[in-house]
Amino acid sequence: LERALNGVDRISDILEDLDEISKYEFDRYSLKISEFDLVALTQNIFGELEKKAESKNIAFEFSEKYDSIKVEADQGKISQVLTNLISNSISYGNEGGTTIVRFHDLDKKTILVEVADDGLGINEKHLPRLFERFYRVDKSRARNIGGSGLGLAIVKHIVEAHGQNIKVRSTEGVGSTFSF
Repeated sequence: LERALNGVDRISDILEDLDEISKYEFDRYSLKISEFDLVALTQNIFGELEKKAESKNIAFEFSEKYDSIKVEADQGKISQVLTNLISNSISYGNEGGTTIVRFHDLDKKTILVEVADDGLGINEKHLPRLFERFYRVDKSRARNIGGSGLGLAIVKHIVEAHGQNIKVRSTEGVGSTFSF
């Protein structure tokens, strides 16, 4: 019964992800734009993911000391983006590694956010398809780690709904950096 319940929970999560992604694809969503502190939001996400990171002895760091960075965006959706990217950095990071978050002030209205890990990295041939629904770099590895294969597709839609784009740089054996 416990295994069946876990299976039902997993299917429910996938259906929720599919519902969310279909809203973005068919423009049936609305952003709740407000001003919030990006540094504080990231610190909260670090706290939420602390146990998961501890299980692999992964440390969270900011690239430098940030006091406060105010942005205007949908805080819930940006939280979802950061949670997904930081969670992935743990899942695919090396035991004893580090997840680093950087903020770059591009102009008075635009902050570039980077989430970097020193993990497995991604082969260049996979990068063009990485944000597609259900795309898996390594299907056998992904099965062990879990997830629906929709997280990065949802991240892409959220970032694009804000009028921006998401990029990834990666080197196998060195790590990956996602930026938006």
